[in-house]
Amino acid sequence: MAKGRILVVEDDFDISNMLRIYFSGLGYDVQVAPRGEEALQLTRKQLPQLIVLDIMLPDIDGYEVCRRLRSTTRTSHIPIIFLTQKDERSDKIAGLELGADDYITKPFDIEELKLRVKNQIDRAERDHYTDPNSGLPSSALIEEKLREIMRETQTWAYLDIKLQHFDAFKDVYGFVAANDVLRFMALLMGEVVDELGTPNDFLGHTGSDNFVLITYSDKAEALVKRLTDRFAEEVPTHYSFIDRERGFMMKDEEKIPLMSLAVGWVTNAKRQFADIREITELAAESRRHGGAPQASEVTTEW
Repeated sequence: MAKGRILVVEDDFDISNMLRIYFSGLGYDVQVAPRGEEALQLTRKQLPQLIVLDIMLPDIDGYEVCRRLRSTTRTSHIPIIFLTQKDERSDKIAGLELGADDYITKPFDIEELKLRVKNQIDRAERDHYTDPNSGLPSSALIEEKLREIMRETQTWAYLDIKLQHFDAFKDVYGFVAANDVLRFMALLMGEVVDELGTPNDFLGHTGSDNFVLITYSDKAEALVKRLTDRFAEEVPTHYSFIDRERGFMMKDEEKIPLMSLAVGWVTNAKRQFADIREITELAAESRRHGGAPQASEVTTEW
């Protein structure tokens, strides 16, 4: 299993290729972007767990990339290490003021960079900032976002999303295949939010088979339906040909349906909430209220 996803934003091919080969050899999943705009696009498609970001880029500079990442809810938590030839104190301060987590100058010691990368990813996981499998914000950041929306006056919807039959799938297909499903789910949520949500929507992974989505879109119901429909269409690719054809898998001589989504949601459009526990409990109750819906069905809004 990969140690984590790293995005290297560097226009010097020799450096970016060296970093890709080196960190891939250590077990990381590495993507490379030679331009700032491409880095932002890649980050929207699949969240990296860390970004190594050069300041001098051919289109927008690293400072602007960092500013946009930090000002967008979905990417604000990603650790960023600036990698640059600039070593002036003012340049370092400028980067850190924008929210960068670390700073290393060229020429750099690859062993030092390796330790800085490992420490940043480990810290994010240890402090429950990100889930190591999906790369999405986890418990601490989810709770922080919930406290934030409690203070907001604009309309939002909180979605409680559960992967039905995920544990049985993991038992039959193993941890590697199960982690692939979690990454697929994170990617799918991002694509649906890009289509029907807003730039400030929040994606989270509370652990195992549970995800959350907080949207400010006025198309929340359509978003839920799009998410469940696409999951039903695409999740069969994670099964064997035989299981796909028959529409179920076997576990201990029992027929287990293919995975589907159960979604419950609450919104402040019709009521106010006293605390964050009320939000999460009512959303979970909404999800359970629908029992075990088919993947294309949507559970009750509360």
